[in-house]
Amino acid sequence: MHEKISSSRLDYIHKVSNALIRENQTESIAIENLNVSGMLGNHKVAQAIADVSMAKFYDVLDYKCGWYGKNLIQIGRFVPSSKRCSHCGHIKEDLTLADREWTCDNCRTQHDRDVNAAKNIRYFGLQQTIFNHKTGWGTSGEPVEQSAMKGCVEAGNSK
Repeated sequence: MHEKISSSRLDYIHKVSNALIRENQTESIAIENLNVSGMLGNHKVAQAIADVSMAKFYDVLDYKCGWYGKNLIQIGRFVPSSKRCSHCGHIKEDLTLADREWTCDNCRTQHDRDVNAAKNIRYFGLQQTIFNHKTGWGTSGEPVEQSAMKGCVEAGNSK
């Protein structure tokens, strides 16, 4: 029974990673380098983390990106992806895991925690590989969202 569950999880991981790589027209995928083993120490989320096999998903996504010539960009685990306002760059220091939605104290923009984190991970991934802290243009000369660049603060560096 355990082997069947393990095989089902691995099959799902391969299907999702294939869909991400083959069905998207992007050259790069940005993910957050989470401390999965540390998250397993939290008894409130440990079972959910173990059930989705997050570490295995990262490994499979990494080797498939290599196969298909895609860039896998890992954002550092200490970048404030959830706490940083994707609109103005303000960091909400008192954000807890229980806060699923929050309002920026600086610009009053309302955020869903996960959507906001995804926008920030995308921005930091683009900044890390394309922008080099200098421009708002992609590698092919296409314009990149300027509103995401306004007031950006990266871990330790400010623009």
